[in-house]
Amino acid sequence: MNLDLPAAFTTNIRRYNPSNGEAWLEQLPALLAESASRWELTLGDPFDLSFNYVCEASRRDGLPVVLKVGIPNRELTSEINTLRVYDGQGACRLLEADADKGMLLLEHLHPGTMLVTLMDDDHATGIAADVMKKIHRPVPEQRDFISLKGWFDELKNVRTLFGGGTGPFPEKTFAIAEGLVHDLFAENRSQMLLHGDFHHFNILSSGRGWLVIDPKGVTGPAEYEVGPLLINPYNQFLEETEAIHRTQRRIAILSERLGFDPQRLRVWAICHSVLSSYWDMDATGNGGESARAWAEVFIKTRV
Repeated sequence: MNLDLPAAFTTNIRRYNPSNGEAWLEQLPALLAESASRWELTLGDPFDLSFNYVCEASRRDGLPVVLKVGIPNRELTSEINTLRVYDGQGACRLLEADADKGMLLLEHLHPGTMLVTLMDDDHATGIAADVMKKIHRPVPEQRDFISLKGWFDELKNVRTLFGGGTGPFPEKTFAIAEGLVHDLFAENRSQMLLHGDFHHFNILSSGRGWLVIDPKGVTGPAEYEVGPLLINPYNQFLEETEAIHRTQRRIAILSERLGFDPQRLRVWAICHSVLSSYWDMDATGNGGESARAWAEVFIKTRV
């Protein structure tokens, strides 16, 4: 099987998986062939590829499905476990999976329109809140999920990386985030199973209503879930006053629909935007500019 893989996809695989990315790319045609044989699939065209190979497919009985193949890792295992917990409630269904080989066979959502296409932001925010209510639940026992605290512990690397400084982050902004992260996790609030990457590009329309795809499967306080939503869509660039106004409207809607304290939503958004910026940075501090700008917006927002 010859694959014409986009350069951005292969670059991501090599950059974020320096030890095994190249080998996995070489194995990918064989993995796709194995998936097709095991689950009796006819493979179709790939979707836009970022960190996993995802393509349309159809089963032997003609049912349209989606095949996802990625480098086996804890994140993919957590996604599989989370989709099993959701069992189609507020999320696409997991039909088959092999965590050891990084293979997932998923329900094909039709029409599959992303929430980002809705022009009415208030309406889209309301839909997102309703979907969030469907997927949130206490953390099941004996499951392998990702720890939200573990994610935020990564921010300790910033001062090490920049010789005690904060690199591209304004010192005041990063210090605010450090203090908030410390206080939020010191509260010892009840843990929930969260999507972890809940935003407009991961909420799709279907015959069963609006559903999420690509959950990370993260355990932590429920209010964190709003952070990724508030900094998205990432391809919309707003003037600061407009960004603050949109944030206020969104937090008001989410607080009312979900029963969350609006101030807690704001502080989690600050923390998430700093973490997101760190993830997008390289070792020199380049990258993550958009998320850093949102951190400033959230700090200035009054709710």
